[in-house]
Amino acid sequence: MNEGLELIVYAVLIGAGATVVMDLWAIFIKRCFGIPSLNYSMVGRWIGHIPKGKFTHTSILQAEPVKGETGMGWFAHYLIGIIFAGFLLLIYGLDWAKNPTFLPALIIGIVTIVAPFFIMQPGMGMGMAASKTPAPNTARLRSLMTHTIYGIGLYLAALLLTLFS
Repeated sequence: MNEGLELIVYAVLIGAGATVVMDLWAIFIKRCFGIPSLNYSMVGRWIGHIPKGKFTHTSILQAEPVKGETGMGWFAHYLIGIIFAGFLLLIYGLDWAKNPTFLPALIIGIVTIVAPFFIMQPGMGMGMAASKTPAPNTARLRSLMTHTIYGIGLYLAALLLTLFS
């Protein structure tokens, strides 16, 4: 397999695996602590308005629903997880995927917090780094925890792949 295709395959498997870990975390904190996770239908709604030229909303909850927003949101969630895994592999190389270490995965996981803080949350009407939410610091901490879990998931998914290589 050529290196480009190999990078894509590893990015898909590691990124999807890490996103599953993040989703399992969301289920855990909801069941054990009653803390709801992000509604990916709202992510789909936000994305669905972009082709119409609407990049930001006062409140995504009040925006007009978009056909297929739930599926679109979940698809975007996993695609973004795969893209972030691709960045990890571009930075640290395919050798990392074949011999994963914890710190690079954790670093990438934490760095990915930039996307929701400065793109998604402002676009959905939550302000930069959740500044317009009722409890900004709580929202920021939740995002940081979730993206840290995603980083742990990057490592676990890569480690799991080494068992099958």
